[in-house]
Amino acid sequence: MRALVVGARGAVGRHVVDALRSVGHDVTPAGRSGADGGALVDLTASDGRDQLGRAAAGHDVVVNASGIEDARIAGVLGGAALVDISASSSYLVGLRAAVPAGVSAVLGAGLVPGLSTVLISATGARRGDEVDLAVMLGSGEKHGAAAVAWTEGLVGTALHAPPEGGHVRNLHERRRIVGPDGRRRTHLRADLADHVLRDDLVVRSWLTFSSATATAAVAIVGGLGRGRRLIGGAPPIGSDAWSLQATVRRDGRQLAAVGSGQSRATGLLTALAAERVVDVAPGRCVTMADLVTAEEAVGALGPTATGSTTAQEA
Repeated sequence: MRALVVGARGAVGRHVVDALRSVGHDVTPAGRSGADGGALVDLTASDGRDQLGRAAAGHDVVVNASGIEDARIAGVLGGAALVDISASSSYLVGLRAAVPAGVSAVLGAGLVPGLSTVLISATGARRGDEVDLAVMLGSGEKHGAAAVAWTEGLVGTALHAPPEGGHVRNLHERRRIVGPDGRRRTHLRADLADHVLRDDLVVRSWLTFSSATATAAVAIVGGLGRGRRLIGGAPPIGSDAWSLQATVRRDGRQLAAVGSGQSRATGLLTALAAERVVDVAPGRCVTMADLVTAEEAVGALGPTATGSTTAQEA
């Protein structure tokens, strides 16, 4: 398989490149500099989509790990499949609408959405069920610029198309949730996109961090609705541990996965999606849940992750 990875030198992109090359695929790294023999693709430039179209020629799949959200890129790939790691709900909705007929695309190919989407599907939730997705991210990990910008973007904004309707502020509503490690933490309601990828379910996403101090700081900034730059300027504190836990409210059925190294995990899952989409979902717009089982997704992360991949009573 020939794969073009945009944002190949970023926190996630470099792991995508390494993972695909490790199993023998032909990978073309792409980015703003075109360094290291890669292709020049700067999606912030006025001709960025033209650059992408030229670079995509002859490739089977294009991975957008750049953090740039422009749904119009789906129309310039010359028939190559698209794998996008963005977690922004409004963008993924627009991207789904922009993918041309007959073109393969994976919406949300990392941890959240991505592995989270797989876990929600594997719980066996029925149409109309309410599902709580509890997400813990490692505040001790040095995250890439795109991940920091996404978190900052939650401050002072509302969820896109919340499943219960109305106006729901990001990082405002709080819940105490017991995570996979048995610890009860404060979680903040956040726009993590699974609710727009599974519109047959009422999915509410809750975000916390491995450091209680980091969670408290984000809660303060979110409550004020301003000061987003304080998030990016904060030093890493806590561990690089992450966890995902999907719970069906109707019967308490629950699935969870835990690991360390968010950027690496996202890169490995994105590489898995790139491998699967061409053969498993030709000409379709899909999520990770359409490509892999929970066992396969957790297994792809190797020793950095474990999961309870059989639904249990919470």
